[in-house]
Amino acid sequence: MPIRHMVLLWLAISGGGFHWFWHDTHNVSSIPDALHVSSSMLEDMPVQVAGLIASEVQVDGDRTQFEMRVTSINHYGSHSKKDENRALISEQVIVHIKLAAKQEQQLAAAWQRGDAILLRGTLKAPAKAGNFGGFDYSEYLHTQEIHWLFKGDGAASLQKQEASLWNRYTLFRWNDQLREQLGQRMESAFTSLHHAGYMKGLVLGVTDELDPATYNEFTQLGLTHILAISGMHVAVYAATLLYLLRLLRVSRETSLTVVMILIPAYVLLTGASPSVVRAGIMAMIGLFAARRGMLKDGLNILSISALLMLIWNPYYLLSVSFQLSFLVTGGLLIYMPLMKPFFAKWPFLIGGEVAITITAQLVSFPMTVFYFNQFSLLSFAANFVLVPLITYIVLPLGTVAMGLSFLWGDGARILAWPAEQLNDLTFLLVKWLNVDDAYVSIWPSSSILWVMVYYAALYSVLYWLKTWLTSRRQTNDITVLNSTPISSPIYTGLAASPEWAAILHTAHEPKGAGKFASRQWNGYRHLALALSVIAWLGILYTGYQSPGGGNTGTVQYLDVGQGDSILITTPGGKHILVDGGGTMDFATGKNAWRKRADPYEVGKDTIVPLLKQRGVHRLDAVILTHGDHDHAGGLQAVLDQIPVSTLFFNGTLTDKVPFRKLLNTALDKQIKLYGAHHSMEWEPDQATKIRFLYPFTLPEDESEQLPVMKEQNHYSVAMILEMEGASFLFTGDMDDAAESSLLSELTRFSSSVKNKGMGAVGKAVDVMKIAHHGSKYSTSEEWLSYWRPKVSVISVGATNTYGHPNEAVLERLSGVDSAIYRTDTMGEIQIRAQQGKLSVRYQRKQYKTDTNTTTY
Repeated sequence: MPIRHMVLLWLAISGGGFHWFWHDTHNVSSIPDALHVSSSMLEDMPVQVAGLIASEVQVDGDRTQFEMRVTSINHYGSHSKKDENRALISEQVIVHIKLAAKQEQQLAAAWQRGDAILLRGTLKAPAKAGNFGGFDYSEYLHTQEIHWLFKGDGAASLQKQEASLWNRYTLFRWNDQLREQLGQRMESAFTSLHHAGYMKGLVLGVTDELDPATYNEFTQLGLTHILAISGMHVAVYAATLLYLLRLLRVSRETSLTVVMILIPAYVLLTGASPSVVRAGIMAMIGLFAARRGMLKDGLNILSISALLMLIWNPYYLLSVSFQLSFLVTGGLLIYMPLMKPFFAKWPFLIGGEVAITITAQLVSFPMTVFYFNQFSLLSFAANFVLVPLITYIVLPLGTVAMGLSFLWGDGARILAWPAEQLNDLTFLLVKWLNVDDAYVSIWPSSSILWVMVYYAALYSVLYWLKTWLTSRRQTNDITVLNSTPISSPIYTGLAASPEWAAILHTAHEPKGAGKFASRQWNGYRHLALALSVIAWLGILYTGYQSPGGGNTGTVQYLDVGQGDSILITTPGGKHILVDGGGTMDFATGKNAWRKRADPYEVGKDTIVPLLKQRGVHRLDAVILTHGDHDHAGGLQAVLDQIPVSTLFFNGTLTDKVPFRKLLNTALDKQIKLYGAHHSMEWEPDQATKIRFLYPFTLPEDESEQLPVMKEQNHYSVAMILEMEGASFLFTGDMDDAAESSLLSELTRFSSSVKNKGMGAVGKAVDVMKIAHHGSKYSTSEEWLSYWRPKVSVISVGATNTYGHPNEAVLERLSGVDSAIYRTDTMGEIQIRAQQGKLSVRYQRKQYKTDTNTTTY
């Protein structure tokens, strides 16, 4: 590389680093200084803010959410209502208003971007990640230059103010209104809201009304790029405009100029996500270069687009959409020349489509598993069939039907009918491809280095494969030429090519010399190809393997709010999940209007992503301590998405529909079911043993059906895990009556228990999971006196309404000198056991120390 290029590269990297540093240094909140308080004191402080609505207003069930540009703020109280007490600032916040009644939904729906408003409520700092590797909402909002959430109570907390006709959001407000009108036209053209919501996402980038189940099915197959406005949409849009202008006999130069001007309007109309902004900039540069007759280099255009976007906002670099968009586009530009020769003899359209699909899949694969930790082996087939169908048929039909609905409603519905039939076919095919989970592979989170090495190895494989293929074809062509007279016109045409001149010369060399050189060169190529393939496969194998702990066992108490979920990884690499948390749903009956379109669910949104991220390809066992929703609710998503071998439960049923659905899912998936009971033992591997202590065997029902127990806490599964010389006691939600009953049994039969080898029972355990989230009805003094835990872990939700953990329980734990760890203040707690020693670390630092890891 010339020195000049190295200097320019160094200057570019240095300039980019300085730009990032400057931008990040100035990305701080001005609200604490404006109110003359610290950030910690600002939490939950009543304030009054004035400003402008800065985004579309989303009304979902009992919550309204939007971004607000705060222009002034003051403490809210009887002494601070005057305007002179307001501090002038300019900062973006996210507003959450919890609606008090169904009628308030209509009031909130009338709020629009650009409205001047006055709000009363409290400020809250965005939540940090509660689990290792979990989604960090605070860091995400930091990249959006947002530092606070504003909480309002009811629609009455917002008052609209007089505003000028023109402000910084007026253009975006008009754009929102246009998107709303186009969305209504889409609803009038398509017969069902399901189809209309899907087409809105496909054509306009409006994903709020997209069915969550459909979106999840598309995600499973790696088809979400279809539902995101991207380069495909911009290309179709630009090509359609150019074709229409050509039909109108507009000159080429004028057509290119018109389309170049209209592309920003389309980017804005479809939401201006990083992927569509990238495509829009590239299209505008390409059209400008075409109009000027300049050489169009795809990589240069891509680089200029990235540079412009990062100068505008360096945080784009952290956007998943930005990364995937540029990597896939750059990958197609770099790897397609290597892939095309393999399909040169195929029919043009089919060969090109297959080459593009394979290249896109190979290029997007490492980033897909890096961020989403899964890859479907059916992704190639789904993309090959559905992308052309949707791009060239459904998308144009939906767009024209939407436009036609302004002029002729019946005609729009006629045009929308074939699109609906194709959509139904798409949904059916996607659902069918998602039936068998065996084709979905789970990949643990890798490093950026692994991604870079993957791309290098892939390039090497394709390069040597192309060289080998080219060599074979050249050999075949030489064979044909050797049987062709020198005077043949074929020689005349080929002689003009320097490359073919060299080939012709080699073909007529003396026998032996050419063959030896060719054989020697082919040997080197074959070796290079073999090493490249081995390296690439080795990289894939390394990336697929779960992180191993060697001779270390790990117990991970996940932060799932007010509930329990514990992941055990044994020294032998077995994975056991104890409970799955659960999100309570209070939006029923008269409160059904509060239900949100895609509510947070701890199993789907927290546990399953964490299991995939940690490379859990299969759960060797799920142990459900009892059927209460805060322990069992999240397991439905786990069984739906993670292969499970065995399910232990307490041998009883509840009268709740979700619990029965969970057991039916286990039966449908042929998961082995066992009712855990006293004296049952299970050894996942040679270094690990689980001894079930409770419940005792229930009386057999004459009907041979499992007994239905409405009160499940008393029958919670209790067990001891012995691993790497350490003992862990799990108690579910045992009440004091169950504790007393178990203690009586253990004391009465202590001698027989010892004869059976249960040496850990009756002695101090290393770690105890405190029952029922620290409720005052559990963890009695007798219980603690018997077990004497060195470490106690309380799984509990922050600011829960039950008062957990109870102060008396905390005092009793302190009385036995047990170290206390809590998920509400510390987040996830991981305890590693190795040769009898414990190492404890937690996600959030509760104390101002240099480390959050403790060894026992």
